[in-house]
Amino acid sequence: MFTGIIESIGSIRALTPKGGDVRVYVETGKLDLSDVKLGDSIAVNGVCLTAVELPGNGFAADVSRETLDCTAMNDLKSGSPVNLEKALTPTTRLGGHLVSGHVDGVGEVVARTENARAVEFRIRAPKDLAKYIAHKGSITVDGTSLTVNAVDGAEFLLTIIPHTLSETIMASYQPGRRVNLEVDLLARYLERLLLGDKAAEPTSGSSTITESFLAANGYLKS
Repeated sequence: MFTGIIESIGSIRALTPKGGDVRVYVETGKLDLSDVKLGDSIAVNGVCLTAVELPGNGFAADVSRETLDCTAMNDLKSGSPVNLEKALTPTTRLGGHLVSGHVDGVGEVVARTENARAVEFRIRAPKDLAKYIAHKGSITVDGTSLTVNAVDGAEFLLTIIPHTLSETIMASYQPGRRVNLEVDLLARYLERLLLGDKAAEPTSGSSTITESFLAANGYLKS
């Protein structure tokens, strides 16, 4: 688990094909690795990875085909800057929100607008994630815990203050960039809980929560 509060901007040193997937080597910058052991989790642009090598100035992790297919990690190359966060400990201050490091989908930056000292980004999420994104709710973008300021269909607006711009890779975002998105954990589990006994029935993979389902189960009044 993570908080979505970025601890360091690192960079990709190398991406090496290995047995059908990829081993990534990450230089971690100011991230303190003194308490990191082999097998520990570190989030890279919001993707939870397991440290399999600790050469001293960073770490290496294996990235599966599943992760490459479901995230924007395929866009990374040697020299790419990345957001880094170590996993939570029992004494960690929870300054953002609970983040699993399991990316739900890949969004796209569609607009960037300067607003005084802040920058506003409009991001388009995959359509199947739109229902989980709420005005003033939490969302994770490339591992950064952020507050949604407006929602319009599958697009949402973020207002990023100067501190966040300087401590994350968001300052470099331009329209067209693909970003890793993780929706609020509570929204995902709430959908599953609403299914009740129907959660044990096989589905085609799409959500069975519809207006008719909610009405039939007393969640909507006619």
